[in-house]
Amino acid sequence: MKIGAFTFVLHSHLPYCRSAGRWPHGEEWLHEAASETYIPLLNALYDLRQIGCASKLTLGLTPVLVEQLADPLVIRHLTEFIEDKIVRAEVDAKRFEKAGEGHLLYLARFYLDRYRWLLTSFNERFLRNIVVAFKQLQDEGHIEVVTSAATHAYLPLLERDSSIYGQLQIGKASYKHHFGMEPTSVWLPECGYRPAYYASGHGSYIKLGLESFLAQLGMNCFFAETHTVEGGEPVGKAREEVIGPYGNIPRRYVVPLGEHTQPTQGTTYLPYWVQTPQVAVIGRNNRTSMQVWSADWGYPGDYNYREFHKKDGSSGLQYWKVTGANLDLAYKEYYDPYWAAQRVAEHSAHYARLVENLLTEFYQETGKFGIIAAAYDTELFGHWWFEGVDWIRQVLQHLSQSELVELTTVREFIEAHPPQDVLALPEGSWGMGGGHFTWNNADTDWMWPIVHEAELKMERLVAKYPEASGATMELLDQSARELVLLQSSDWPFLITTGQASAYARNRFVEHVDRFQQLADIVESGEVDGAARALCHQLWERDKIFPEIDYRAFANRDGQFSG
Repeated sequence: MKIGAFTFVLHSHLPYCRSAGRWPHGEEWLHEAASETYIPLLNALYDLRQIGCASKLTLGLTPVLVEQLADPLVIRHLTEFIEDKIVRAEVDAKRFEKAGEGHLLYLARFYLDRYRWLLTSFNERFLRNIVVAFKQLQDEGHIEVVTSAATHAYLPLLERDSSIYGQLQIGKASYKHHFGMEPTSVWLPECGYRPAYYASGHGSYIKLGLESFLAQLGMNCFFAETHTVEGGEPVGKAREEVIGPYGNIPRRYVVPLGEHTQPTQGTTYLPYWVQTPQVAVIGRNNRTSMQVWSADWGYPGDYNYREFHKKDGSSGLQYWKVTGANLDLAYKEYYDPYWAAQRVAEHSAHYARLVENLLTEFYQETGKFGIIAAAYDTELFGHWWFEGVDWIRQVLQHLSQSELVELTTVREFIEAHPPQDVLALPEGSWGMGGGHFTWNNADTDWMWPIVHEAELKMERLVAKYPEASGATMELLDQSARELVLLQSSDWPFLITTGQASAYARNRFVEHVDRFQQLADIVESGEVDGAARALCHQLWERDKIFPEIDYRAFANRDGQFSG
């Protein structure tokens, strides 16, 4: 008898980097993720389909990522990237053979076979179209593809409701364009949530909670970090990453209406309606997630798995294994795919048993059919954890044969088991400390006034030209593209983490400058041939969201007066 359900919730996202150069920052991010994560994941899911395995999972693909993966320029460069890896492996094989390095020769040939397999899969199995390959899996009922805000903007820190709505509306339109259907579930970037609160300005009014915008757009489910659902302190991913002070913006929140009973304590094993019975939330299950995320006892730290950080000085290929905890890279031992595969088999079986045990415990305690939503960044698998995609495939195989657990997608689960309780979800995220620190801190606070001024400027342009046409409409649409690109959460994130701070600053400033240049032309009313040529030039540079409608950014603040 099935007593509960399970779904992987894989969140796939990369910064906008089309035509932004290669190493160390730029399109190579896309090429690495596609070749190491997305194509291997597609192969795993298509292999399961081929053997008749009834596997299911929930896959988030952010609109900005989908737009890039569907771009012919990116695809051409991806092919060149994989072909270059093949050449590197061939050169290494000759070098190691000449040097009499038997094990390294074995590993070089292992990579050579792998990269040839990836290229063949990409060209022949998926016809060089990653997005359509995922679409086919969704059309056949094997996965649910989840959308997000257009450029992964951190929604709680946007000042204007017009930008929140615009980000979500553009994301929905992009989803419909690429997947041929309306999205029902959404990944709020960084699990960042903002409830309704009382605002002041030109009179007192209510700023709507994010669930209200989802309801307006016909999306009925999103995901939240563990502590925001359970009502406790940050745990797991949010807790482990705390590196400094954090705090939420003081606000006077709107409490839920009295006819809805709040649960005494929330649980991630059940969905809840948020504020009103329209949009559901499912919390990230911490125990299963930490089995992978934990730096201390997560699977990826096993000594037999491939070491990510040590690379060959000539080819850049990775020939070493983790070897030991906190071990200097100089002392890493050579990787062995055979022993890594043995650990994948053991860890996948262990994880499947863990899922069964947790759902059994919940069922025995409550008598309710629960769900485990195990949320991860997709790029963790295959890229950071080389063996991770094989692990996902084997976990799905194990659970597809379970007598206790039902594999599901979020859409299917909500339809079959709609929420019974209404929850007032607090403000939060799965970032450092569970708050906004990752995106708003001493290193990034200079960015937000610029973002907020651009939001207001876009609103004014929409008010001035509510039904623009011709060249003016083209400039306004391109202004909207530059607005959503400058709003990307990636720029403050990369500055905070220091991973690519100079690159992120430059990208942010470039999009701000382009937005201001376009907006100033429209405001001046001098839209001539030169202005149109500039618009077309910027479109070619930032070729994204072709069906964008600038009117999505009409003013929405103060429409619901208090």
